[in-house]
Amino acid sequence: LVEKGVLTTEKQNFLLFDMTTHPLVNSTSKQKLIKKVQDAVLSKWTNDPHRMDKRLLGLIYMAHASDVLENAFAPLSDDDYEVAMKRVRELLDLDPEQECMKPNANEVMWGTVAAFIK
Repeated sequence: LVEKGVLTTEKQNFLLFDMTTHPLVNSTSKQKLIKKVQDAVLSKWTNDPHRMDKRLLGLIYMAHASDVLENAFAPLSDDDYEVAMKRVRELLDLDPEQECMKPNANEVMWGTVAAFIK
């Protein structure tokens, strides 16, 4: 992301340690990503995770595991927020072991999902 100009590299002093951080430079990329996540659970909802874009589905699971998914939904109206969270809950309630057994399932992705939601 640094090479693509989305982030930059800085050194910051945290008490006793100098740490390398990567602050956001290009907020347009972040806003596009947030919009994609919002659309995935609202206007482009498929009701079938196997028909969703795999990268976007993985992003939703990772954002939830990182506790930043609610931040992406914060600007939504109350009704849209409720719908988005309900659909995310549906995804989180899926059993990855059963999902990976379905035809044409991406077993590696569902194995990763299993690790993230435990």
